[in-house]
Amino acid sequence: MKIGIIGLGYVGLPLCLQFGRSGAEVLGIDVDQEKVDLINRGKSFIKHIESAEIEKLTINGRLRATTEIAEASGCDGVLICVPTPLNKYREPDLGYVFSTGEKLAPFITKGMTVVLESTTYPGTTDEDLRAILERRSGKRAGTDFYLAYSPEREDPGNPDSQVGKIPKVVGGCTPTCQAKAAAIYKTAIETIVPVSNCRAAEATKLLENIFRSVNIALVNELKVIYDQMGIDVWEVIEAAKTKPFGYKAFYPGPGLGGHCIPIDPFYLTWKARQYGISTRFIELAGEINTAMPEYVIQRTMDVLNQRGKALNGAKILIIGLAYKANVDDDRESPSYRLMELFREKLATVDYYDPYIPVIRPKREYSHFKGKASVSWKEEQISAYDAVVISTAHQNVNYKELGNWASCIIDTRDVMNGVELVDGRVIKA
Repeated sequence: MKIGIIGLGYVGLPLCLQFGRSGAEVLGIDVDQEKVDLINRGKSFIKHIESAEIEKLTINGRLRATTEIAEASGCDGVLICVPTPLNKYREPDLGYVFSTGEKLAPFITKGMTVVLESTTYPGTTDEDLRAILERRSGKRAGTDFYLAYSPEREDPGNPDSQVGKIPKVVGGCTPTCQAKAAAIYKTAIETIVPVSNCRAAEATKLLENIFRSVNIALVNELKVIYDQMGIDVWEVIEAAKTKPFGYKAFYPGPGLGGHCIPIDPFYLTWKARQYGISTRFIELAGEINTAMPEYVIQRTMDVLNQRGKALNGAKILIIGLAYKANVDDDRESPSYRLMELFREKLATVDYYDPYIPVIRPKREYSHFKGKASVSWKEEQISAYDAVVISTAHQNVNYKELGNWASCIIDTRDVMNGVELVDGRVIKA
């Protein structure tokens, strides 16, 4: 079997490796020539993926990368794993999906199965993408080729998360489409979860991330309330999770980051408006989570004021640029929003992240491009008026941080248990 995977990022590359390990011939397709060249040289560009994994597959001919989408014409299945961001109005931007469909369609061959994995609203696959593929290819989905949706389920940085062991939800435009897509995934994934159609599969992905967004918003709101009451929300969460039923622990933070939770809920919000439905729960959760960086700024400002220091002109260090611990993925990271807000308050702001030595080009916050992480040295760290822990990387020496920094704003409770000479840590 030959599988083409379009989009070689945090979703596409792990899929390439899993299909390759399972015996398929894999063609990775991406517009980024640098990524393509690295893969063909057996090199990784993602921190938690070892180069040795890629090299093994490229050497034995199981994996090859290209920028030419025309080469997909020889594939049995093509999986689309391209970004689905929001625009500045928080509306779905499906430009990458639709342009990929336009480019792929002329090279669809008889019997090929096309699967969209990018997160989107219900109706994208069987309405929008289907129309593009049929119009441009002159072929009919369900008869000449097969079209399905299967949401990605990646958990970067989690060593217990293995692509082949995560159940795969699959829905097709027709029952035959579903069966064809499921047969492809069965060659590489242990458990297939069939659903009745593409829309059910698209809705499944949205539910998963809306569930997280709403519950994170809840604990973020409780964090603010409990702080005013003199209660440590982290202690409360640890106590509550001892209950063996009816409770699942979620944790507060400085905001939401990553490619899923800050974005996916608004795909459903946008689609629901077409049906005249208001998604109050989702929108409220979004408001609360979006407000968390401002809360951290205010806490920092209050602490500095108590020490006779204004935020205007202060030197601030952000610990962690990645959106979650132990990864190099900085997409939608709340750390960028923190940096922007500190700049607006006329503070000097730097960052330290062992996984992101230099800020890469981004759609937003482009003015931070090229900014480098500071060095982990006492004379460097101790020079800041406040250090804000935004990401809880495990390889940061928090004992040293506690000894070096005079003021620490801890948004992740990582300083809990670290022995300090005085009460210089403030939770936010």
